[in-house]
Amino acid sequence: MKTIASFTVDHDKLEKGMYISRIDGDAVTYDIRMKKPNGGDYLTNGALHTFEHLFATYARNSEFSDSVIYVGPMGCLTGFYLILRDNVPHEQAIRLVQESFRFVADFSGKIPGSERKECGNYLLHDLPGAKAVARDMLTVLDGYTTEKLNY
Repeated sequence: MKTIASFTVDHDKLEKGMYISRIDGDAVTYDIRMKKPNGGDYLTNGALHTFEHLFATYARNSEFSDSVIYVGPMGCLTGFYLILRDNVPHEQAIRLVQESFRFVADFSGKIPGSERKECGNYLLHDLPGAKAVARDMLTVLDGYTTEKLNY
């Protein structure tokens, strides 16, 4: 079998940030690396789950909602993938991620989709943890440019 693209990235050199993972036709996959790979500090399940609910809710309600294909966590617990249609310029994708993370950092209230009938693991949430991760990443993404999107 061929090695998939994400396994060809040298994870020992990868830092926190936002990268273009791949472009497939009209779909752009962004690698949003929130923890340094193999660094011993990973997203906790509760924070990751809450972050997913808030990030997906914000992105799918943004001006780019029709271009959002997928928002979801990495199995290695170091970040998220965001897949957008290529009609969203990279500068705007960066802005969407910054705004989404600001939304998470500032969020208060009931987590969207956190009722038993809405979620398959509704008790597994950690809003303070999600907010802390978002605040940390906002410092990484401050002033982010398209030149930084390359691995």
